[in-house]
Amino acid sequence: MSREGLITIRSSFDPGATMKRLEDEVRAKGLTIFAHVDHAAGASEVGMQLRPTDLLIFGAAKGGTPLMQADQTIGIDLPLKALVWQDETGATFLSYNDPGYIARRHGLDEKVKAVVDALSGVLRTIAAKATSAQ
Repeated sequence: MSREGLITIRSSFDPGATMKRLEDEVRAKGLTIFAHVDHAAGASEVGMQLRPTDLLIFGAAKGGTPLMQADQTIGIDLPLKALVWQDETGATFLSYNDPGYIARRHGLDEKVKAVVDALSGVLRTIAAKATSAQ
């Protein structure tokens, strides 16, 4: 699955277990969870059906602030987000925005490369641990 700037990983777990593992990994990295949006529950509240689709919004000022100092418009893409969702075949996926893509979108340059690389590495690690049985 390829969408510009979006990284999607198939999970070895169902949506509930994947989200729980994601939350645990986010906390283990010392990041703050700001919100959990259960889109399927919202759909149900208005009498509509939606396969499991949960959004986790998280981050840390230490990582986001340098990016916003470089260009405040990046605040529209922060804090970080990860979506756990289930497709029509029952497969579970975790998707998140590539920090490098976000930085390019806002015209950020080499001055913040170290921060972007660090965020990318942390997200890769969190996503791998949340989705992999190993």
